[in-house]
Amino acid sequence: MTLPLPDFYDPEMVGEVYVERAAMIAEAAGAYRQQHAIAPATQDPFRIAAFGIDCQVGFCTPGASLFVPGAVEDAQRTLQWLYGNLDKLSAIFFTLDTHHLYQIFHPVWWVGRDGRHPEPFTPISYEDVQNGTWTPIAHREACLEYCRKLDASGKYVLTIWPYHVLLGGVSHTLVPALMEASIFHNLVRGCQTHFEIKGTHDLTEHYSVLSPEVQELGGEAVGAFNETLFNAVMDYDRVYVFGQAKSHCVRSTLFDMRDRLEATQPELLDKIWILQDAMSPVPPPPLDPLPPELDFPRLADEAIEALQQAGMHVVETTAPIEIP
Repeated sequence: MTLPLPDFYDPEMVGEVYVERAAMIAEAAGAYRQQHAIAPATQDPFRIAAFGIDCQVGFCTPGASLFVPGAVEDAQRTLQWLYGNLDKLSAIFFTLDTHHLYQIFHPVWWVGRDGRHPEPFTPISYEDVQNGTWTPIAHREACLEYCRKLDASGKYVLTIWPYHVLLGGVSHTLVPALMEASIFHNLVRGCQTHFEIKGTHDLTEHYSVLSPEVQELGGEAVGAFNETLFNAVMDYDRVYVFGQAKSHCVRSTLFDMRDRLEATQPELLDKIWILQDAMSPVPPPPLDPLPPELDFPRLADEAIEALQQAGMHVVETTAPIEIP
């Protein structure tokens, strides 16, 4: 059976930006816990984690610079799932994509031959940097190395993004309705949400919360696999994954989880459950012809199929959580 939605939750507010109502939610949590006789998370015999990827205003709120179409509805389904299974969820993890203006994937980092910055969704290859089509404002050799390694990886080409989730800005924050659900869960279950910041290094994209696209430039580390977070998440008996965007940060995080588990403990792939109706892809840019590496919906669908074949579960938020 699923639990009823708390009285304060209004699905029409999911796409809005507002200040979380912590005091009101705390009062509601105490009454809800007693009414439904919900035990503390520490007493769960089977421990389940909810792993939310970049559920931030910058991706999930209409009007934001990198709003993902479908994200509001994804969040509504996520919230229905979170509240309905509150008594079964032992922990919540949220990642927060975190950026500054001057980073390798923002327009200001590059200048074209005409002195202009590139438009959002402009792809920049190693050849583009080498021949001067695009010139970085700093660290040219590192940028060349970065683009060369990125091209060789075959995962993505360097893409210029709109300025997004800037640290200190409103777009960086967790969606308020999800923040309220986090507060409510914490107070009902007697636990604390884990927030993980990623994406602050100037010289690398960082789609996956577990590792940047490139880990070393010029012989110096620019990032590493996040063992601490990976171990904390995988310590649970089951992990449900949701968030934005299906084509980028969710995809890359799940691929990192798959690759690490296949190399170390493949039997644990069975722990990962993907809530496929709680994530959406970035739309493809309006380019004709569209380069295959920028066909984001296709990349997202192919990723989910590959992850399922690897041994992860793919389910809907309406599927009941069955505890062994």
